[in-house]
Amino acid sequence: MAAPALLRSLRTLRPPALAAVSGRLPAPDSVLPSASCAPSPVWRTLLVRTLLLSAASCAGHNKWSKVKNIKGPKDEARGKMIMKFGMMIRIAVKEGGSNPDLNLHLAQILEQCRSKNMPKASVDAAIKSAEKAKPATQHMFEARGPGGCSLLIEVLTDNNSRTHQEVKRLLTKNGGMLSEGARHNFSRRGVVLVSGQNVSTERALELAIEAGAEDVLETEDEEEKPLLQFICDMTELHKVRVSLEKLGMQISSAGLEFVPHNHSSLDQEQLDAASTLIEALTDYPDVVRVWDNIQAHS
Repeated sequence: MAAPALLRSLRTLRPPALAAVSGRLPAPDSVLPSASCAPSPVWRTLLVRTLLLSAASCAGHNKWSKVKNIKGPKDEARGKMIMKFGMMIRIAVKEGGSNPDLNLHLAQILEQCRSKNMPKASVDAAIKSAEKAKPATQHMFEARGPGGCSLLIEVLTDNNSRTHQEVKRLLTKNGGMLSEGARHNFSRRGVVLVSGQNVSTERALELAIEAGAEDVLETEDEEEKPLLQFICDMTELHKVRVSLEKLGMQISSAGLEFVPHNHSSLDQEQLDAASTLIEALTDYPDVVRVWDNIQAHS
């Protein structure tokens, strides 16, 4: 779904052949502000490049993923991933119950678990553990990092005071600080990741229009295989996902992400500092995910 202004920008920014294709599409209903995204299912910011679906789109993360790759053995990184997915499952079960047929949020997370080859036994154990877990609260800390970048830090804790103090300590130690207002730079959006293998830029734009996405970005997975990231309104997530499947696209994951409205451009020294900070935060057991608005300085 794209508004007339969106389609006008498309005609300006795309090759004539693609504009001709969009002219055959149904009339649009509405459009929300465009945003680039950093969303990985868990905590890693991916390399992204806007394909200019709308004029308001901003540049991608430009090699930021290369800076933020988990350091250390792959087994250790996979252990962290499983732990974080377990926390996400716990939050989803707490919000809507343990039946994925009745809990869309849980169903989306389980799909992400499958896409990352998380063992079924680990998934089942996480669901059972979530059902029996002692009460815990979910919080979102707003912060600033090196170079003035914005950070959202999602936590799940049974001791609010302890977690607050530890997050504050980690930020202070690594060049950051708690900062109210950082959340205003993000909106929660639906994000659908599909395989970008053998999909041209023009075809990606066509798919975004036909599926009703607001933006599409080129990105990569951990193995540097191409992915396409379709961004949409939260209420349109299921519709966009189904539309892309009908268009023959292979879905890697679909879920809700915090997407930045604009980015902070950091130089190499600041990127290194930001990587150290985010790694320290994600290593803390109470932290579920960290979102940022970072891009590498061009």
